[in-house]
Amino acid sequence: MKLPLVIAAILAALPGSAAAQTPAKPQPAAKQAPAQIKPKPVTTVPVRPAVQTPVDTAKAMEQAERLAIQSDLAWVSLYNGAINGEASDRMVAAIKAFQKDHGAKETGVLNAQERSALTAAARKLQDNVGWKIVSDATSGARIGLPSKLVPLIVSDVNGTKWSSATGTIQIEYARRREAGATTATVAASEKKLNARKADYSVVKPDFFVLSGTQGLKKFYIRGQTRGDEVRVLTILYDQATEGTMIPVTVAMSSAYNPFPGNGIAQISPPPRKKVEYSTGIIASADGAIVADRQATDGCMTIAVPGYGNATRIADDETRELALLRIYGASGLKPLAMAGNGTTKSNVSITGISDPQNQGGHNAVTSVAAVAAPIGTDITLSPEPAVGFSGAAAIDSDGKFAGLTRLKPAVVAGPTGTPLPSQALLVSAEAVREFLKAKGVAIASGASDAKASVLRLVCVRK
Repeated sequence: MKLPLVIAAILAALPGSAAAQTPAKPQPAAKQAPAQIKPKPVTTVPVRPAVQTPVDTAKAMEQAERLAIQSDLAWVSLYNGAINGEASDRMVAAIKAFQKDHGAKETGVLNAQERSALTAAARKLQDNVGWKIVSDATSGARIGLPSKLVPLIVSDVNGTKWSSATGTIQIEYARRREAGATTATVAASEKKLNARKADYSVVKPDFFVLSGTQGLKKFYIRGQTRGDEVRVLTILYDQATEGTMIPVTVAMSSAYNPFPGNGIAQISPPPRKKVEYSTGIIASADGAIVADRQATDGCMTIAVPGYGNATRIADDETRELALLRIYGASGLKPLAMAGNGTTKSNVSITGISDPQNQGGHNAVTSVAAVAAPIGTDITLSPEPAVGFSGAAAIDSDGKFAGLTRLKPAVVAGPTGTPLPSQALLVSAEAVREFLKAKGVAIASGASDAKASVLRLVCVRK
């Protein structure tokens, strides 16, 4: 920037300058005008607006468009969250995965070309299976159906059965009246049928979900009761068709509405992950570990990094607890669980989050939460990260408060009813009763929760 003229004049008058060395003729005295100093220009720094995140961009969309994107991502097996039209980090992660698969920049926001490509990919998969929504003629129940995969139909007043020509895929919607029926009684009877082995189950007052194996087939069952009316959807398929049927099953779960028009959101969890991370609490120095039953159910192996594999010894479906054991391990530090008293509202949850949430690492961390009784459950908020299922909860007095359970992600129907809490606390007393019943001595004294939890890796078929 150029210097002001007045400064140049002062420099010229300094001794040693060219102007100072030239003799000047005497001039009559005259009154000099004061030098005019120009104001220094003011430089302003523009305020940059906050960067808009991909989630912010998604929030600006119409809900119908977000629903469509979530549905399309589910069809291409990249999204397994709630198809509810809500903007979320999980939705953004699925979009980035789609962009990565197509060699595009992973922005988390679909441009017009990418959106068209996603729609085309999902539509192709839907067309391949003949996806359509049908209504049961006798009950009005709404069912999403892969019609090309199950062209054979048998129907009567008790429901409808669709199947493939060879019987590799079978879908059955059944309805009946059963005096005094509850989701618990119906779920119990469904488990016993056809030598089924359930590796996942959730039973709530308004619905139940079961999944597992039936001989050489996989099954997924969702049932609901209303009064004496029982309605059950069963999906059965050969394991060889799993690649096709998993996204179909997720889509059917989202579309299924056994009692249309009642204003109740239909909620159903998708099948469990093939590799699932969770946390286990060391219960004894000889290798007993207490864990979340569902997070460790149906596993071919349960790996404990640094210690080998764990063996599943026992479980308790009522309390949703599992007892594991690792053999030959040394240096294990059991968590002190002895004590009495009621659960305090403020707790610290100590566990190990999913590797994806911590850059592939295996760090033990603690997060604060509030425990609140709702009915027969104790809920935790905010919900801790994936991988904290089975984590130890410690109250404000430093005492064991219970074991954390993270229910699987659910798929919600179109009614928009808020999803139930996904984080629950199994009380300390329930954990102690379970361990005592299985012959595990309860540790007492002081302990460090961070030294008493381990990562569990369940690998399923």
